[in-house]
Amino acid sequence: MPLASSISASLPSWLLDELDSLPEVLPTAEERMDLVNALADRNWREGSGGPFAAIVVDSATGRLVSAGVNVVLASGLTSMHAEVTTLSLAQTALGRWDLGADGAELELVVNWRPCVMCYGATMWSGVRSLVVAGEGPLLEELTGFDEGPVVDDWAAQFERRGIRVTIGIRHDEAVEVYRAYGASDSVVYNARGAVD
Repeated sequence: MPLASSISASLPSWLLDELDSLPEVLPTAEERMDLVNALADRNWREGSGGPFAAIVVDSATGRLVSAGVNVVLASGLTSMHAEVTTLSLAQTALGRWDLGADGAELELVVNWRPCVMCYGATMWSGVRSLVVAGEGPLLEELTGFDEGPVVDDWAAQFERRGIRVTIGIRHDEAVEVYRAYGASDSVVYNARGAVD
C-alpha cells in the first residue's frame, strides 16, 4: 500500500450552503455564541461530527473571519475538531499561521472549553481571546466524549500567554445541545474510551 501524501477536510455541505447567509458582523459575545450553539446543534443532527462548533471574529468589530464545526465523522480525521477546523480556516483566509500577527485581535468562540488537543491548537494559533460557553466535566457526563487530561488551571495558562478567557456565555443553551446529543444514538468516537 502506498503511503499517504496529503490530507483533506472540508466543511459539510449543509454549512457550505449557508456560509454566505451567516452574519458578517456579530457585535456581542451572546450573538457570537448563539451562532456557535446553532451550528453545533445542526452539525450533530446532520451527522457531520460531534455537537461542536466555533467561530473566529475580530474582537473589536465582531467581523466574522471563519466558522467551522467538528467534521471528524465527515472527514475520517480525529484532529478535525471544531476549533482546529475553524482556526485553520481563519489562517487560510488570512494567509498566515499567526492569527495575532500585525497586532490583530482575533477571538475564538467555542461552545465548551477546548479538549486537550484543541487546548494546544488554540494556544499556538495566535488568537488573543477565547470565549467559551462552559467548562468542566458536565460535557463528558452528558455526551460520553473523552476530553482528555485538561489541566485544572487551563484558563490561567491561556491568560499567562496573553490570551483573555471568558467563560459562561450562553452556558445553558450549550448544555441543551449536549443533552440532546447525549439522548440520541449518535456515534461517540472515543478511540479507546477514557482511561482512569
